[in-house]
Amino acid sequence: MNSLNYGLTPKMKPVSPRRTAVVVALDVGTSKITCLIARLRPNAQGEALRRRSHAIEVLGFSHAISQGIKGGAVVDLAEAEVAVRNAIALAERSAKVQVDGIVLSLSAGRIGSERLAAEIDVQGASVSDHDIARALQAGYRSAASEGRVLLHALPIGFSLDGTNGVREPRGMLARRFGLDMHLATADLGACRNLMLVIERCHLDIEAMVASAYASGLSTLADDEADVGAAVIDFGAGTTTLAVFGDGRFVHADGFALGGNHVTMDLARGLSIGLQSAERIKTLYGSVMAGGSDDRDLIALPAIRGEDAPGSVSRAMLTNIIRPRVEEILEMVRDRLATSPFSAEPRGRIVLTGGGSLLTGLADLAGRVLGRPVSLGRPLGIAGMPDAAKGPAFAAAAGLLVYPQAAHLEHFEARHTIRQQRAPSGGYVARVGRWLRESF
Repeated sequence: MNSLNYGLTPKMKPVSPRRTAVVVALDVGTSKITCLIARLRPNAQGEALRRRSHAIEVLGFSHAISQGIKGGAVVDLAEAEVAVRNAIALAERSAKVQVDGIVLSLSAGRIGSERLAAEIDVQGASVSDHDIARALQAGYRSAASEGRVLLHALPIGFSLDGTNGVREPRGMLARRFGLDMHLATADLGACRNLMLVIERCHLDIEAMVASAYASGLSTLADDEADVGAAVIDFGAGTTTLAVFGDGRFVHADGFALGGNHVTMDLARGLSIGLQSAERIKTLYGSVMAGGSDDRDLIALPAIRGEDAPGSVSRAMLTNIIRPRVEEILEMVRDRLATSPFSAEPRGRIVLTGGGSLLTGLADLAGRVLGRPVSLGRPLGIAGMPDAAKGPAFAAAAGLLVYPQAAHLEHFEARHTIRQQRAPSGGYVARVGRWLRESF
């Protein structure tokens, strides 16, 4: 966690477009922990996913009930460690690999955005990758404020000698090179304790990625990101947002309300336990009323001290669920109104996360937000189990895509994973394998 002393989260080396790599994604949420292990192979770029340099093939998959996590943040270190170890071990057995490092999601810590402009002198006659890296690093090091850490520092615009609107500065002649950066930050405490859980599992953290950004990487086609889109990751303990425009991640936000708050409302309103409330929400919950809801009765578990279980109408369930969901959507609407998304009249909204599966949510979101709304599912990923093809696993899938977008940020090279095989054969052999896998 040394990088946190400088207000920075770990950054990984981008995957080489000419090399095969193995990536491990770990999505630590309030209700579940998901681990995906995948092989990335160089491929011809597709029409809808032009920015992806690799095909993704899932080798191993696991998801386990989350423990020691509330609102996306660690509240019990020992319980969280056990849950992470279990999820990693199941995925390792499925993929037949040994995990050394992971790409980690973050949904807690009041994720937010700010803008920063940086300008440097060009060292040669034309702008080079080195000049861009220097400008990124200049902004990267000066961005974090007291108690906050930097998750992402991405360029969203370039200038040459004061001329703005440059799309691709490499190779162009200039004396001064400038860039506008989008900085996504989070609370230091949330990052520090989540990283501590992973380090107690003896794993390296290759990179930490905002969960909504990861969801956007896996669910948005390139033309959607170009036109403008907002990805809403509706989790159990948090709701996070990522706005994309001109193909770039330009805004992030989040707050600590999610599907678990709907479950708690049901538990209180029906005087039942949380597990029973979660089951009823999953099987029968809806935010849109139907014509026969008053007559359609749902059996409740027996209440302590009563012989016979009670029942409740679907209409009553909707009356309990809908106000909380509307509250969350109104908070999303208010945050989008102060983001760059408000200037994108053609932009659409994509819902991800387990909470997005609530019946009727897309229709209600369309009414509250005044935009076209759809459910987002992972695109272009082979070998995903059927259980992981829905919106609930979009963030985990996006962590597999992230290494292909890591070149946009300042990075530090790290070694990630090794296949289970015979002993390595000594230091020289290990170094040789690292070079082959990394370059």
